[in-house]
Amino acid sequence: MAATRLIPLHAAKGRSIAKSLGDRTDYAKNPEKTEKGELVTAYGCDPMTVDEEFMLQKRQYVQYYGREQKQEIIAYQIRQSFKPGEITPEEANRLGRELALRFTKGRYAFIVATHTDRAHIHNHIVFNSTSMDGKKKFRNFWLSSFALQKVSDLVCLENGLSVITPAPYNERKKRTEYPQRESLRSQLCQDIDRILTQKPKDLPEFLSRLSDAGYEVKEGVHLSVRGNGAKRFIRLSSLGEGYSEADIREMIASGKTRETAHSRRSRPERSVNLLIDIQEKLWEKGPGYARWASVYNLKQMSKTLLFLRDHHIDSLDQLHALAAEQTEKRDSLLSSIRDSEKRLAEIAALKTHIINYSKTRSIYEAYRKAGYSRKFFEAHREEITLHKAAKQAFDELGVKKIPKVKDLSAEYAEILTGKKAAYAEYRKVRDEAQELLIAERNIASLYEAESKEEQKDHTKEKTH
Repeated sequence: MAATRLIPLHAAKGRSIAKSLGDRTDYAKNPEKTEKGELVTAYGCDPMTVDEEFMLQKRQYVQYYGREQKQEIIAYQIRQSFKPGEITPEEANRLGRELALRFTKGRYAFIVATHTDRAHIHNHIVFNSTSMDGKKKFRNFWLSSFALQKVSDLVCLENGLSVITPAPYNERKKRTEYPQRESLRSQLCQDIDRILTQKPKDLPEFLSRLSDAGYEVKEGVHLSVRGNGAKRFIRLSSLGEGYSEADIREMIASGKTRETAHSRRSRPERSVNLLIDIQEKLWEKGPGYARWASVYNLKQMSKTLLFLRDHHIDSLDQLHALAAEQTEKRDSLLSSIRDSEKRLAEIAALKTHIINYSKTRSIYEAYRKAGYSRKFFEAHREEITLHKAAKQAFDELGVKKIPKVKDLSAEYAEILTGKKAAYAEYRKVRDEAQELLIAERNIASLYEAESKEEQKDHTKEKTH
C-alpha cells in the first residue's frame, strides 16, 4: 500500500534557483535518513551533482527558446509512503524508480531517496521541471495527482503489494477519534427494549416503568415521551419499525421481546470485498499462485484489480451481473447499428431505382406502345433494362406507392445521425464489457488454479 503526493517546488524567497535546488536535493539525500546514502539512486543524472545537472538543463532551455520565467516551478517532488512492515527499503527504492520512470516517461532526470527514519518507509523523488534535452517543461496537468496515484497502485499490484481501497466518507477514520455521543432517540429505543424484556402486563404498566426511567409521557392522538434534558417530545411512531404504540401493544400482548437493542447508528455489514480477497491471495502467495502466475500475466491482473476498485465492484455476483448487463447492452446496440445499416443500404438503393425509374419511364411507355418491338428494345436496351430493374426492386421491397426522394433523404439523414450516436455509445459499452469479461476470466483463473492445488494437496494427504 503506497500513498502518493505530487508537490511543485518553487525557488525559496531570497534564494536563487540553484541554491533552492541544492537545498531540496540535499534534504532528500540526507545520509542520516538514507542509510548513509545507500538508498539514493538516480536517472539521467548523478546523485552527487544532481542540482548542477538540473541547472544545466534549464540553461539549455533558455538558450534554445530565449526566454525565462520569473515564477517558474524549478522541480517536482513525489512523496511515496508505504504501509509499515510491508516492504524493505531496497524494494521501496526500486518501486520508486519504476514509478518515476512511468510517470515522467523517461524524459526527465530524477533522484529517488528512500527514507527510513520514520515508522513508515517513504520515498522522496525529485525530478527536474525541464526535460533532459532542454526542450520541454513538465506540464502539471489537471488531476495529475490522481494519475500519479493510479500509476503507483499499478506498480504496487504488479509487485504483490496492497493498494488503498477508498472507503465511504462516513466510514473513514479521522486523525483524532472521539467517543461517539449516543443520541436521545437511540437511548430511548434501548430503554423501551429493556422495559419490554421485563414483560409488563399492559400498556399502562409499560408507561409507568418508562416514567420511572426518567421519561415524561404525553398521551393523546400520538403517544410521545420526553427524556431528562430534552427540549421536545419524541413520538414513538417516529422511532422506526416496531416502536409505534400499536407495535408495543402487540409485543406486550404476545410476550415477545427484541434480542438486540435498536440503534439508529447501526449500518448493515459490508460484504466481503472481492478486491481485498484477491489481494490477500496474491500477497500470501498460497496454493495455486505460482502455477497461476506462470500462465497468466500478473500485470494484466493488476489492471483488473484497479478496474474493480475504480468501479466499486465488491463481489463476484456484482461482477457477473455487470458483465451480463453490459454484454447484453453491447449486443443490443450492435443489433440496432446493423438494422440501421441495412435500412440505409435499402434507402440508397431505393433512391437510385426511383431516379432510374423516373428517367426511363417515358421510354418504357413508348416501348410498350410499340408493342414491345424488338427493334425498339435494341435501340433503348439500357434504359429499358434500368426501368425493369427498378420495377423489380419495388416489388421485392413491397413498395406499392413510390415515395418521394426528398422524404427518403430526410429519413436517411435521421437514421445516419442515430447510427453515429449509437456507435459512439457502442464503443464505450463494448470496452466496458470487455474489461468486465477480462476481469471475470482472470479472477476465475486464479480461483481455479488455487482449487486445483488444494485438491492435489488433499489427494497427497489421503495417499500418505
